[in-house]
Amino acid sequence: MKKLSLALLVIVCFLVTGCGKNSESDILSDLDKKVKDSKGYVMTATLEVLNNDDIYNYEVETAYKKDDYYKITLTNTSNNHEQIILKNDDGVYVMTHKSTQLL
Repeated sequence: MKKLSLALLVIVCFLVTGCGKNSESDILSDLDKKVKDSKGYVMTATLEVLNNDDIYNYEVETAYKKDDYYKITLTNTSNNHEQIILKNDDGVYVMTHKSTQLL
């Protein structure tokens, strides 16, 4: 009896929570409005590049600001080599950090 009442309670919970007032088109239009009204975002990701038999892994951080300003940072996880792509009012720049090694 307890199992039956528990199963019935779970089914009722799924039905109640699944029957929301917003449709798919309402949710998409709200999301579109939020994206258009946003001033920027920051996103992080992992990138895996397969080149012949070699695999390169990168940590990628993307920062975007309204009016098409952005900064993309690519960091190679194996050797910490970092490259930055930057776009601002002056143009687009690609910067690479050159490390010096002591011999």
